[in-house]
Amino acid sequence: MRARLAKIVPLVSLTLLAACASGFNADVKRFQALPPPSGQSFTIEAKDPAKSGSLEFQTYAGLVREQLTREGFQPAASAGEATLVVKLDYGVDNGREKVVTRPGTGFGPGFGYGYAGYPFYYRLNGRLVRPYGFAWQDPFFWGNPWDYPEVTSYTVYDSYLDVRINRAATNESVFEGRAEARTPSKDLTKLVPNLVAAMFTDFPGQSGVKQRVTVPKEQRGS
Repeated sequence: MRARLAKIVPLVSLTLLAACASGFNADVKRFQALPPPSGQSFTIEAKDPAKSGSLEFQTYAGLVREQLTREGFQPAASAGEATLVVKLDYGVDNGREKVVTRPGTGFGPGFGYGYAGYPFYYRLNGRLVRPYGFAWQDPFFWGNPWDYPEVTSYTVYDSYLDVRINRAATNESVFEGRAEARTPSKDLTKLVPNLVAAMFTDFPGQSGVKQRVTVPKEQRGS
């Protein structure tokens, strides 16, 4: 069993790496009544006051600022001059274990068969099963008597990015978006750039629709 697990764990890791290499998948849900860009200016604030002012927040806010600028909105010279206020939040949980099982045939010690047409006995999961005769059609003749189920586990993490845009004058919400991903990594420096890219794919999106967005490898954050 230990030998089998030693083989399976690297295979699971390779599978996860291959999935990551092909693209970053995120579930994105957006509600929006955002007017087309016509020179509106914006400022970005942390939804969580504890994150406000940190270099980490400023880095991720810069990614959102870049995306909004590409969409035709303009960074405000000061918070007081902004027509739109962007509230930004992000995070990742502590992870949970995911178990993968590959079913086996279930045969172990005690396997046997008849010979020369005479019945013998065999054991199935340690239980004596009634005899049968040896033949080329013997269902157990070519089986692997040590083919136990293979079980392995790994940790997955749920991450998110929240973006809310309000009118500065009235505090009316015009955009609410959330991007979520489940990955084998909890590194926010890699997760947040990808979540931002997913959030701004086909921005501002169809209101009230949840969609799976795949960020191609060449567009992913470093």
